[in-house]
Amino acid sequence: MRSVEEQQARVAAAAVAPRPVRVAIAESQGLMCAEEVVTERPMPGFDQAAIDGYAVRSVDVLSVGDGAGEVSLPVMGSIEAGARTPSRLQPRQAARVQTGAPMPTLADAVLPLRWTDGGESRVRILRSVRSGAYVRRTGDDVQPGDVAVRAGTIIGPAQVGLLAAVGRDRVLVHPRPRLSVMCVGGELVDVSRNPGTGQVYDVNSYALAAAGRDAGAEVNRVGIISTDAGELRETVEGQVNRNEIVVIAGAVGGAAAESVRTVLSELGEMEVARIAMHPGSVQGFGQLGRDRVPVFLLPANPVSALVVFEVMVRPLIRLSLGKRQPMRRVVQARTLSPISSVAGRTGYLRGQLMRDQDTGEYLVQALGGAPGASTHLLATLAEANCLVVIPSEVDEVRTGETVDVAFLAQRG
Repeated sequence: MRSVEEQQARVAAAAVAPRPVRVAIAESQGLMCAEEVVTERPMPGFDQAAIDGYAVRSVDVLSVGDGAGEVSLPVMGSIEAGARTPSRLQPRQAARVQTGAPMPTLADAVLPLRWTDGGESRVRILRSVRSGAYVRRTGDDVQPGDVAVRAGTIIGPAQVGLLAAVGRDRVLVHPRPRLSVMCVGGELVDVSRNPGTGQVYDVNSYALAAAGRDAGAEVNRVGIISTDAGELRETVEGQVNRNEIVVIAGAVGGAAAESVRTVLSELGEMEVARIAMHPGSVQGFGQLGRDRVPVFLLPANPVSALVVFEVMVRPLIRLSLGKRQPMRRVVQARTLSPISSVAGRTGYLRGQLMRDQDTGEYLVQALGGAPGASTHLLATLAEANCLVVIPSEVDEVRTGETVDVAFLAQRG
């Protein structure tokens, strides 16, 4: 039986990021930048007022507060944000300015409105101001030749804003890996139909497609596919040729799964093995097609399939996105109830993670992990916000003991 870490290493070795593409910056959020975005012009491109107030020469208001009497200056006009006509300030003059307005020539500071009486034709100065105060100088943010966004940076709201600020409408990124999800099983019907005797709804293609989108993939949910050898080969071959990752649920265990593996073996390398984890110990992984696309075979049970996806498939998606840390964040938490695991296998058990308001300590309540409980209840997985990770050498965890807990996506 292969360890979880060994199987994860085999999967990670197959990670291949899609070729970079150029996209609109509005579509780049969450993707990794694939180029050094070098600034061609300074930002800001001109000296501008950082706040509403009065543009002045600082030397003209230095005497305020020094006992030299009141200082007032004539207001030569008003300059709005976006003004394109150059203006010039004469000695011992002021100009009313809006935030973002270009500074008039000779002015080297902005007096905030609260430091004046707000006069329109003449303004009384209540405080002095130092040179450069409340002014954004040309190139304060970025100088020509500076790197605005580096290759390898995950583009977030700040990076999108910076790209817009330097005049870039498109950027080269590593795109989301394309993931195809399909299911096999004669008992399956789509949720749009009423199941007959012996039939069940296709849960896996919907749940796994959602898990793929949550991981950052561009997902194509194929749904239920035929197990006829010719049709199966045509379908899988088509999906392998147009996706970076393929997931097939229901393709391990039973005679039908054996026939599926026989067909897949004609397209490349495919191995079904026992992995020292539960649930979902029996799973398959291989690389099919001319591009050796990673293909996963997952159990039919929805909980087992989702856990295998979380442990094996999700990290591959994150690696393909260029994430440096593909695994979920792990914290230590104290158990609120006993947990039973399977000796010799790493357990990934559902749980609710919470935090003690007084001590800040993490606490975890196992869901379905009590002695004798089933590990295959989908309803408890929907209630879980974490997976409790139980080492393979441990089969019983007592109340109050500390365990590792992996955060799942937060529900909004």
